[in-house]
Amino acid sequence: MNRYSRVCGLILATVAALVLPRVGWTAQANRIMDIASDGRWLACSNRDNGTVSVIDLQQRKTIREIKVGPKPEGVSFIGDTHQLAVAIYATDEILVLNTDNGTIQHRIEVFDEPYGIVSAADGERIFVTLEYPGQVIEVDPQAAKITRTFDVGHHPRGIALDEFTNRIYITEYLTGTVRAIDLETGDALDEWPGASTDNLARQLVLHPTLPKIFVPHIRSKVSANHGNGSIFPYVTVLDTRTDQDRRKARVPMDSFRGVLVTANPWAGALTPDGSRYYVVFSGTDDIFSCEVLGDDYRELSYHDYFQTGRNPRDVQVSLDGKELYVYNALDFNITVYSTATHKLLGKIPVCENPLSDEIWRGKVLFYSALQPMASRRWIACSSCHPDGDPDGRTWQNPEGLRNTQSLAGMAWTHPIHWSADRDEVQDFEHTIRGQLMQGRGLFRGRLNDSLGATNRGLSKDLDALSAYANTHKFAISPHAKNGLSEAAKRGRDLFYSKETQCANCHSGPFLTDSLSNPNSDGNFVRHDVGTGLDDPTEAMGPKYDTPTLLGVYRTAPYLHHGTAKTLRDVLTTANPKDQHGRTSQLTSAEITDLVEFLKSLPYEDPEPAAQAAGLHRFER
Repeated sequence: MNRYSRVCGLILATVAALVLPRVGWTAQANRIMDIASDGRWLACSNRDNGTVSVIDLQQRKTIREIKVGPKPEGVSFIGDTHQLAVAIYATDEILVLNTDNGTIQHRIEVFDEPYGIVSAADGERIFVTLEYPGQVIEVDPQAAKITRTFDVGHHPRGIALDEFTNRIYITEYLTGTVRAIDLETGDALDEWPGASTDNLARQLVLHPTLPKIFVPHIRSKVSANHGNGSIFPYVTVLDTRTDQDRRKARVPMDSFRGVLVTANPWAGALTPDGSRYYVVFSGTDDIFSCEVLGDDYRELSYHDYFQTGRNPRDVQVSLDGKELYVYNALDFNITVYSTATHKLLGKIPVCENPLSDEIWRGKVLFYSALQPMASRRWIACSSCHPDGDPDGRTWQNPEGLRNTQSLAGMAWTHPIHWSADRDEVQDFEHTIRGQLMQGRGLFRGRLNDSLGATNRGLSKDLDALSAYANTHKFAISPHAKNGLSEAAKRGRDLFYSKETQCANCHSGPFLTDSLSNPNSDGNFVRHDVGTGLDDPTEAMGPKYDTPTLLGVYRTAPYLHHGTAKTLRDVLTTANPKDQHGRTSQLTSAEITDLVEFLKSLPYEDPEPAAQAAGLHRFER
């Protein structure tokens, strides 16, 4: 195609998007439930169980469950078939299933962390977001191969396909930024930057006739450490027309129905005619039904509210618009409602609960913004640590600025927090009862001080919360799937050398000396790495607990105050006096090698080495 033809095509597509209704068009958006084009089957991924379930919608019955691997996320029926594409987040695969007989037809290896997935109408292409390293890939599902790769930003999760204008839209999970990508060239055609507070935008849907995009997400106001001022539920409505002055309307869901607060919007769905939008809240186990106004001002108005099951993570509307399906992740079922009356029509079990009773109870508490965890309904543990991951934010806490840490490996690396001020997860009862969550708490009676007598055993619920929080494990770095590169091997030599002294603190199988071993004075090992005076609000520094380096390739920003944006910054601009390892004498090439080694961590499972060394794992 010559340049003139391409420009004309773009102009026509833009004009079409502005003025033409998309008759017969169905938006393809990422979700963990999808309905086949004939309306017979609904498929859902079961993250905890590592399976995909196929439901007969007429019988309202799960007819088969297919083992696919750990942490399946997005699913999409391929074209008009009963083939299903599934993104397996933990094993970095796209699977193509035959849902009629439950067989796996193809396995397609991808770089890392596939999440959202959509299919073209003809079934010849599927598009997948790779949360790391920030890409969208185009896949031929029949040839089982990746045909194109687009770099689209940082941590993309949500994806929607608009074949009418030949675009895909993606959301950045941690920033709420939405981008329109040209399907022909992979170029970014448009962008709606998220506000500085926008966070956890994992899905978006396109309106069938209006130039509107609906994005559920939270706002993380990092300057506030209070339960009624830090986390807010939002739906942002974007306008795709480029000639509009106001291209974004932000609808606060905590005041959508008067004073009723909801928490942690996870996903949304439009009715086929686009007249109504449903959004589920995973923290308060409820759902809003919203009238779509399309008025370029308010955009949504309140229609109805009702409760769902535990931890709802997806919502879908039947093809005829008569039924509503809600996936309740911690009830392991789908609830069915009438869209006309919102009356409950049935419950469909989709899989067995694979968790022990204790860990299941702990996970329920972890995702809850209700009592006894929280009184104001805005915030849950999962608001900052969804699925054990960090939220990419640096919070202004009473003790100073604190960058959110991953929970991966926490069972092996107690004490907890940058300040090593808690030696067991049970100490977070202080947070539950404190100003952040303002909950009733998980038991009645006196709570022991952090670092004082143990709080373990005082409450079954508190022990259950600890048991769940300590389940999170590390994934092998995608940069080390085929072993260490030559650059990473050179970086490893530098890391363990006497010259850099990196391994003086980042030691052992978990590359940290934070292993529940206090100094002789009873205080945990902490280090002054020259960053304590950077923050005038710091109340506990200048010494900090040594964080593990495992998984550091994907957890930017770095340091306790989040000022290092890259691993290279950690070694250079954030370490001017060589207090954080001796790196100032290294050449640029040596810094690059050291970064390559850090990106490759972990390149093997650390737990066998930890067990062999006699290290202690906190079971709860």
